[in-house]
Amino acid sequence: MKGGSGVAESSVIVERVEDTDKEKKKKRRSNRRSKHNSACNSMSEARGETSDSFKSEGKAKSLTTMNCSSSKQGLEMASSEQTPVRASDVGFTSMPTMHVNDRVGSGCNDTAVDVGGTFSNSCPESIAYLGSSPFPQFEGFARKKLFAPHWPIEAVSEALEKGEAFKALFRVNAHNRLEAYCKIDGVPIDVLVSGISSQNRAVEGDIVVIKVDPLGLWPKMKGSNGSSNNSTLVENCNVVQEVNRVPDNSYNGKGMVDTDCEYGNGRSVPPLGKGFYDETQVTRAAAYNHVNGHHQYGSEFSHVGLLPGQNEGINSVDMLAAMTSRYPLKRPTAKVIAIVEKSLRRNAIVGFLNVKHWFSYRELNGKDAKKNSSIFDYEYVTLTPTDPRFPKMIVFVRDLPDSIKKRLADGDVTIEMELLAAQIEDWSTESPFPRAHVSRSFGRGSELETQTNAILYQNAIHCADFSAQVLSCLPSIPWEIPPREFQTRKDLRDLCVFTIDPSTASDLDDALSIEKLSKDTFRVGVHIADVSYFVLPNTALDVEAQIRSTSVYLLQRKIQMLPSLLSEELGSLNPGVDRLAFSMFWELNSLGDVLDRWIGRTVIRSCCKLSYKHAEDIIQGITDLEKSNTLEGLPQLHGKFEWADVIRSVKCLHEISKALKEKRFSGGALQLESTKVVYLFDEDGFPYDSSLSERMDSNFLVEEFMLLANITAAEVISRAFPDSALLRRHPEPNMRKLKEFEAFCRKHGLALDTSSSSQLHQSLKKLREKLKDDSVLFDILISYASKPMQLASYFCSGDLKDNLNDWGHYGLAVPLYTHFTSPLRRYPDIVVHRTLAAVIEAEVLYMKHRRVLKGDNGEEVSRKCFTGIYFNKEAAESPQGKEALSKAALKHGIPSSELLGDVAAYCNERKMASRHAEDACEKLYMWVLLKKREILLSDARVLGLGPRFMSVYIQKLSIERRIHYDEVEGLSVEWLESTSTLVLSLSGHKRSFKRGGPGNYMSLGNAAWVVNPYDLSMETDSIDDCDATCTAKGEVALLDSEPTSKSWVDPGTFPLTVRMLSTIPVALYAIGGDDGPLEIGVRLYMSSYLK
Repeated sequence: MKGGSGVAESSVIVERVEDTDKEKKKKRRSNRRSKHNSACNSMSEARGETSDSFKSEGKAKSLTTMNCSSSKQGLEMASSEQTPVRASDVGFTSMPTMHVNDRVGSGCNDTAVDVGGTFSNSCPESIAYLGSSPFPQFEGFARKKLFAPHWPIEAVSEALEKGEAFKALFRVNAHNRLEAYCKIDGVPIDVLVSGISSQNRAVEGDIVVIKVDPLGLWPKMKGSNGSSNNSTLVENCNVVQEVNRVPDNSYNGKGMVDTDCEYGNGRSVPPLGKGFYDETQVTRAAAYNHVNGHHQYGSEFSHVGLLPGQNEGINSVDMLAAMTSRYPLKRPTAKVIAIVEKSLRRNAIVGFLNVKHWFSYRELNGKDAKKNSSIFDYEYVTLTPTDPRFPKMIVFVRDLPDSIKKRLADGDVTIEMELLAAQIEDWSTESPFPRAHVSRSFGRGSELETQTNAILYQNAIHCADFSAQVLSCLPSIPWEIPPREFQTRKDLRDLCVFTIDPSTASDLDDALSIEKLSKDTFRVGVHIADVSYFVLPNTALDVEAQIRSTSVYLLQRKIQMLPSLLSEELGSLNPGVDRLAFSMFWELNSLGDVLDRWIGRTVIRSCCKLSYKHAEDIIQGITDLEKSNTLEGLPQLHGKFEWADVIRSVKCLHEISKALKEKRFSGGALQLESTKVVYLFDEDGFPYDSSLSERMDSNFLVEEFMLLANITAAEVISRAFPDSALLRRHPEPNMRKLKEFEAFCRKHGLALDTSSSSQLHQSLKKLREKLKDDSVLFDILISYASKPMQLASYFCSGDLKDNLNDWGHYGLAVPLYTHFTSPLRRYPDIVVHRTLAAVIEAEVLYMKHRRVLKGDNGEEVSRKCFTGIYFNKEAAESPQGKEALSKAALKHGIPSSELLGDVAAYCNERKMASRHAEDACEKLYMWVLLKKREILLSDARVLGLGPRFMSVYIQKLSIERRIHYDEVEGLSVEWLESTSTLVLSLSGHKRSFKRGGPGNYMSLGNAAWVVNPYDLSMETDSIDDCDATCTAKGEVALLDSEPTSKSWVDPGTFPLTVRMLSTIPVALYAIGGDDGPLEIGVRLYMSSYLK
């Protein structure tokens, strides 16, 4: 959650998850034995096991084929997935599951979301290869239905209208695809959709209609064992911090303005009705009778769970919320009855083909093929998506691109090593997997360019060159400001204005200035590039900017929203040249109180481009006028100003920013941020090291004034255009999760008050001081504190005009907020600029009318009526005011409420896509770094612990990973439930097969890298890490005390005793590339003479 574009524990938390019913266990064991040779894929998928990073060693792809005579198998597979065995079905001690810097998709409160890009934890889903004729199962032959048909639109509409169903966004657990969740606004807990039958062919991102199961079918919450005093449940939920990065991955104040304490929680569709069954009138068999195709549309069920008479006047959402509150240990479940809007991700699948078995089949059946060539019209290969939330897919060979078909005909097995672009075409009720169409190949999966292009495709990032039609909207070069602009704008070219940005930044959106008016009064100016002057409404340039919506930064590549001619030259506030700007001035006292303000269009000339490092050196006194040698390395200074003017301005701005920051946090603002990872690149653009970073005072300086500008813009446009202002809201966090976190901290002696954002911030501030010697733990706590936070989003004020309480921003603790300060890289800012320009023009028109009526006398005529501190509502609602606002809105192209709502929704979707792409790219470079090093040794912190696996946090890379140790050859596992302690020992006992199913035990090397103490020095010579003390290009403080690489990490020894928050040595390595999705693997790093 942005906890980026921006908990406290010291002991153990025990999580017990409901044990599976004995009869179900027996039945599953029986099913496993009966389907040992016929449905090994069903078992694998039903178990919901992920092929975690260490399992990828020696992993082989398998062709999925089925016999037409075995359609019964599909039903068994579907039914067996109704009660999948999961890792969580056994006791597990954990803090709330965290995925640090794993931000994707948009997250639901209770579901894991993708870590972005081509990283996958997906489980193998091979269909059993059952005979000489596997293909007819899927087309042209009689088949039995595996799924219930989707309801017709009339039945769906009626169910929604009557309140017998809910409309919701479908989100899939990235660790277990058989678990999906739907968020219903007003219900404190997400609804679980478990198993392929209940999911009914819905995929990640679909808008679905669900029907909630009766209360009697709701399972216990993970981590509950009947006691309300249990610790927080383990739910695989990614937290998304909203961070707008700059090309060098540094933190800047403007980027953190976008943080706004905005954390990921997926957008949901407002529910439209009631929507759950009466447990007194439906049985478990009836609830799932739709599997056999006998489900009846509509519902005759009455509501339960409330006392008699309580349901009168209560809508279904309130009633479902009441039921979840009354039964807090139960998780509501549902079935998908219709897909009303298919996810755009269906058209952007990236994956690998599995062709080896197809080659084997053709070789074995070559003669039969000649006799019956028609059968091969139905030959298919399978596609394994890199996104673990999507199922394996069927691709008919006949539909493959000619180039790929030719390679198959030539027996080219290397096609398996290439990443392919595909689209889901169909998913029939008779097929266990969807049918896909492959459109093209990106190239070898191990190539950096291949992976980058796949990330862009997966997230629908528009990266083509700008068309000639778009470029024709820009003025020709050389260009100068037209003389008439000087007549209508305030000329500020004699004012000491400068920019503060990363040293590599080329699109300079904003500049600052300050003037001392008296001893305690200052005039501070924020000057934003006037992009709306160049991007006129409904032009080709405007349409292209709206389509792209945002610039995307991929560490070593920038995909711009606007052409570079505009974003880096004409519109960029480059030093020494005249530029058009939108300026805001505030008269502030030393306490940060705003005494007056002025807003208008201006002409400025920046005197210099400061980097964050330059500004930080000035703040810290490193750059000193009295020491001439400290002025070396400063940028070129333009105009009449001296360095004394710039240095004095920076120091004054810093002091005022501190006052603004203190005032903001005392007013209830919340800040959740921890150290981040910065990558260091060689001359070829490949990462050679990484280091932890933290923000500097210069970052906070810029952030405070950008926040003030955004808040001011929101106030002005929302008052003047209450129905058509583009604003940004941040809802309150998930209070259930927040209270769970508070209870956890209290249990372990860590004081945490979550009653308000202000109290939460103060509590975390005290925890930071308390844990100043344990930065790793504090980073973990901050990430967990981010989990309950929801995602900030754009909205049209007219859409929420009856719910003013929903306009606020929880993280910033302000009632109104928008984005105004980055129009070169965000389309919403351009819309806000146009609206602000309309307000200014309407104010001028109204004041001219007043002067005609009253002459030049009178205080009221000269005061700002729409843009000043005090808004004249009477003037705005007068006939003359309405007319002025209407004319100005029409002139500047202010969209209607309906259209603006669509723009806001689209910008939200594009912002999320860009974040996914940026996160995926960051992980790609992490993978490249590890691939180059082969192995990286590190200490890790244990976050979760159980008899099957542990979850660890590696601060060096700010990631969380799992280490599985059950069913490992030569490893003895002892789990002490009473003390939540794990003991791992080497064992000489040989076991050949897994319990309850086929397949060998994993080798010890999959769980631990064991070195002989005699060979330790030789082993470590090859993996010694270089010293990460160099400074990244982006001006951020690198923590020399905690470099990414340590010269030495001591291995552990057996027996290894592990408890919650223990520190253990691990070895990280890269997995995949040419042979599968990219993964960051982790194993225990151990030494033993028994190796």
